[in-house]
Amino acid sequence: MNSTLIEKTKLPEEPFKGPRFLIGVRVENAPKSALFDPGKLNIRVGAQVMVETDQGIQIGVVASNKIPNIIQKEVAKRILRISNKNDLQTQVRKLKIEQDSKELCLQKIKELKLKMSLSRVTHIPKENKIIFFFTAEGRIDFRQLIKGLISNLKQRIEMKQMGVRDEARVIKGYGVCGEELCCSNFLEEFTPVSIKMAKDQGLALNPSKISGVCGRLMCCLQYEHENYKELVKGMPRVGKNIQTPSGPGRVLKNNIIEQTVLIRLEDESILTYSLDVL
Repeated sequence: MNSTLIEKTKLPEEPFKGPRFLIGVRVENAPKSALFDPGKLNIRVGAQVMVETDQGIQIGVVASNKIPNIIQKEVAKRILRISNKNDLQTQVRKLKIEQDSKELCLQKIKELKLKMSLSRVTHIPKENKIIFFFTAEGRIDFRQLIKGLISNLKQRIEMKQMGVRDEARVIKGYGVCGEELCCSNFLEEFTPVSIKMAKDQGLALNPSKISGVCGRLMCCLQYEHENYKELVKGMPRVGKNIQTPSGPGRVLKNNIIEQTVLIRLEDESILTYSLDVL
């Protein structure tokens, strides 16, 4: 059988039967909104709704409406209903359990003198479980802590250690630029950031200038790094002796964006030259 006949006998792909429009919902404690199938519900932005999640049914707030489903390949999780009085009362009880659990855990951490910082607490009623998120420099022996929590709360306990970047994403805040933190706004995942990125961009290697609120190197150092790598290729190394139209001199500083070089000449005068001239 030749290839032409094979092509003719191929069955047409079945069209995607998912919803035409999706709705963005920000579920509690989530760093950003997620897409859900509204079904036949007519929902406005700002409404509180009950949605299906991996942790069971949770309450969320509609952040965006009628997003065309042109990219989603899988059927999105559903919006079950607009939150009613019972849902809101259940949410109040859930928040009360989380607050009481957090206060109890902080008390036990202090009593046991554990070197850990409690970040947040999440109660999952469906699984009768409470998750305690914390940060710590190293490994923590919290066996006594768990025993104390179980005996008081009568629920399953899970301790989950977070990185400082993950904690910043959840807590949220503003960077030195004045904008909302990238990690809690739009970043899908963390990628490695190195000190070399700061060097390639000619930044002062001052921790207070190149570190984010989490104490790690700012995620935004990676955004334009590839462009800086290209721009810096033709620039002379700082400290290098170089010939200029005005005579020999030594490179003091490179302005990567403007493609200019600051040079101290032999007569101690300091001049700025375009890279093209040099």
